[in-house]
Amino acid sequence: MTEVIRFTNGFLAMPDGTVSRYKWSLCHDLTLLIQAVKADLYISPSTGTIVSGQSSFFDSHRPPARTIDLGGNILAPGLIDVQINGAYGVDFSELNGDDADGGEERYIKGLETVASRILETGCTGYVATIITQKEEMYRKLLRLLQPRSPPNAAHVLGYHAEGPFLHPLRRGAHSQTLLMTAAPKAGSTPKDILEKVYGKEGLDQEGVKMITAAPDVEGVMDCIPDLVSRGVTVSIGHSDATLEVATEAMHKGARMITHLFNAMPPIHHRDPGVIGLLGAHDQRPYFGMIVDGLHSHPNTVRIAYGACPERCVLVTDAQSIMDPNLPDGVHDWRPGLKFRKDGYRVVIDGTETLAGSCSPFPYLLRNLCSFTGCTLPQALVTATLHPAQMLAGKIAQTKGQLKEGFHADLCVFDWDGYCRSTWVMGKEVWRDAQFGKPGEGNSLAGSRATTNGHSV
Repeated sequence: MTEVIRFTNGFLAMPDGTVSRYKWSLCHDLTLLIQAVKADLYISPSTGTIVSGQSSFFDSHRPPARTIDLGGNILAPGLIDVQINGAYGVDFSELNGDDADGGEERYIKGLETVASRILETGCTGYVATIITQKEEMYRKLLRLLQPRSPPNAAHVLGYHAEGPFLHPLRRGAHSQTLLMTAAPKAGSTPKDILEKVYGKEGLDQEGVKMITAAPDVEGVMDCIPDLVSRGVTVSIGHSDATLEVATEAMHKGARMITHLFNAMPPIHHRDPGVIGLLGAHDQRPYFGMIVDGLHSHPNTVRIAYGACPERCVLVTDAQSIMDPNLPDGVHDWRPGLKFRKDGYRVVIDGTETLAGSCSPFPYLLRNLCSFTGCTLPQALVTATLHPAQMLAGKIAQTKGQLKEGFHADLCVFDWDGYCRSTWVMGKEVWRDAQFGKPGEGNSLAGSRATTNGHSV
């Protein structure tokens, strides 16, 4: 017997969104589309990777240590969230300076709390997002957001700094008084200003480094090539840019649009602005979408996905009140500010300004299928392969695909779009209680109860 675990009797979500379920459906262009690939998958808990079934089983003639019956469900790479502001009562932009250590221990504990609890959504890796801050806060926070993998929890992949170089007309819920420009002044170049804000260490540290900035803010455009050369993923967001300016940013190295349609001009037939990048004939960006039915109308989601499905990246944009168990009502946010939660709608209390989301990944996946008509395997690609490819580097080389040598970060979804089990580095770390405890029992077969208030 080997230490290898075998998944069988299920369907593998493939990188192109296909699976061979021996079930055929008719596409809009009247061609047949394969929806799923029925095959086994082998993983090694000791190496935490996906391994070859041929070498680990057939060549050695030794049975696997454990066989998991998927019960006809979908086995997919673990979901990756590149825009999450917090969850489960934790705000990634908050550092309690009154603590003896400046709040660092409590902050790291908060990261680990989210990493542990977010497993119930199928997420195995997230990029902690911090919104516009006081200038001195960035260097403190970014240093704490280097990659970490707490035991039995999702990976903290790095940071996403959303701000402070945002256009004031498109600031959304970001504080007007904290916004900045990178305009050169008193011997400081735009690059000097960005380095002063984020810190040299923050821009050069290991792990995912992602910055949302508006290329139409003075000085930002000149900084993009330098950021890219340092391994930073630049995303266009909170911008009033014309299509011409947005295109220039792409040519200089920007790779993504932050929450498409939100905090940017609506599309116009003579100047489609940032949104118009989806129609580019040479270089199209990845684009994040919050598919909660609130940030963008279902028809708008359908238009964007139909225009460029291969670049769509599903994001939660979750706030600290993202918790399936949290009741509706008014909840504390930051000093002087409160959230008002109504279902999955989150606004700044006393206003109608959307303040992120509290929608978990599975809900967004189900919405994407409903709004666009795509299959669940196709929707899963937007939360696995696409974010991994967008982040590039080590992430693209180790995550987002069910490929030999890649990390065994996995999730099991039923065909209704509900997560049943989550695995990190070859170990089952969460399982829907209806199907037993993590690591116990070898079957994920059976029907999910229709009345389970905790299912997300």
